[in-house]
Amino acid sequence: MNRQPLHPRLAADCHVLGDIDCGSLLLHQNATLPWFILVPATRLTELHELDPQLYQRVMMAMHTLAGFVKHQFEADKINIAAIGNQVPQLHIHVIGRRRDDPYWPGVVWGQPETSDVYSEIRLKAIRAALAGVFKLESQ
Repeated sequence: MNRQPLHPRLAADCHVLGDIDCGSLLLHQNATLPWFILVPATRLTELHELDPQLYQRVMMAMHTLAGFVKHQFEADKINIAAIGNQVPQLHIHVIGRRRDDPYWPGVVWGQPETSDVYSEIRLKAIRAALAGVFKLESQ
């Protein structure tokens, strides 16, 4: 697989949870809400440019991750986006939103920094829960 080093912004803002069959799975450091990021294993920067096989695996991973977030975090809504205006590396945000989250109903981008961070115990629990859904390999 054509894994690329993480863009410095992704590396600085996220916990690396591990690799899945189509790329890397990250968790945004902002623990205010469940904010996962899927980074496909490619040098391409646009989702529509992926070859059909990788595109299908990415879509399946996104679908599976969205279902995981919806049920594991009891989300009212799942936001999915591949924007990449500031980070050119292709990445897909899968964010669980709740009507009681501090950003509802607005967007999560550009919000003030939060002091809510994941403890090592919570990260370990999330990795364990994900292991029931994905074959998660350490990087």
